[in-house]
Amino acid sequence: MTLLNTFDLIYPIVQAPMAGATTPELAATVSNFGGLGSLGGGTTAPTVLNEHINTLKSLTDRPFMINLMVLSEHDSNTLDSEIPAWLNDYYKKNNIDMALPKRPAFNFSEQLQVLYDNPVPVASFTFGIISAEQVQGLKDLGTRVIGTANHPLEAKAWADIGVDAVCIQGSEAGGHRGGWLPQSASDPLGLLTLISQTRACTDIPLIAAGGIMTGQAIKAVQTAGAELAQIGTAFLTTDTCAINDTYKQALLDASLGKRSSETRLTRLFSGKQARGLLNDYLRDFGQFESAHELPPYPQLNAMTKNLRAHAKNNLNAEHQSLWAGQGVALVRQESTLELLERLVKDL
Repeated sequence: MTLLNTFDLIYPIVQAPMAGATTPELAATVSNFGGLGSLGGGTTAPTVLNEHINTLKSLTDRPFMINLMVLSEHDSNTLDSEIPAWLNDYYKKNNIDMALPKRPAFNFSEQLQVLYDNPVPVASFTFGIISAEQVQGLKDLGTRVIGTANHPLEAKAWADIGVDAVCIQGSEAGGHRGGWLPQSASDPLGLLTLISQTRACTDIPLIAAGGIMTGQAIKAVQTAGAELAQIGTAFLTTDTCAINDTYKQALLDASLGKRSSETRLTRLFSGKQARGLLNDYLRDFGQFESAHELPPYPQLNAMTKNLRAHAKNNLNAEHQSLWAGQGVALVRQESTLELLERLVKDL
């Protein structure tokens, strides 16, 4: 049985969840078109997540996906690292409020409970792995389950607990990397290498992510051994995406040659590796990138939240996390439907 059948899709397109950038309207547009629309719920309060699911169910009768970030109780509740001196100095120099939240992230188990209480067609998970019992609990409700991996061993771990598919995310992908094993961070694999190495250790159906911007690229990853293509960066500059106008313009400027389209993998915004456009923040503090004392995710993410909000409010792209993949030079200012039609034209 193919993934197109498993997920009841017309086209082999999965719209990447991208927490903070996705909206129910974006996901519903993709699902109604025949792809798998998705909503990144990892940074969303459980009550709001439940509302988003209800909104999605009102906007489409097609399958859609909710993505959650797997964090332990300790990780979501603990904020015990010291703010790095360079970050503390930045706050003081720019007169930005340094107030920290009581906890750095929402409770994963409470978010997961929303998916048990208000079942969705597809659930995917990133930043860690859930238990076989949790996978089965979702399946018992009729939910298909997808894991995220940056390394073949992570993909095999997901396969071993009975998920329906694994999204393998090459180093080209924008935003946060979904893996959790040390190997996935120390030696990031490009997508085609990741597909071939994963195929060698498991026959779990694969969804490929990382740098996919065109119909030709979708066909290329299918030829390499993946069944579906997960696309993120291309959707960021469409009309139903939630990113702010300054961020969106920076991406478009990169495609127009008005700024560099160079991207970097960095831990400086959140404590976890993520790929984004090179900007002044990454240049100015790059010397601290490999610092062992850099607070982990989600603690550093909580510490930079006010910095990022200040930059957004001041229309400053140079101190925002401009998450984008290596295909960013190919983004266009277009509607979500226009992008989808362009992608399937070459399939």
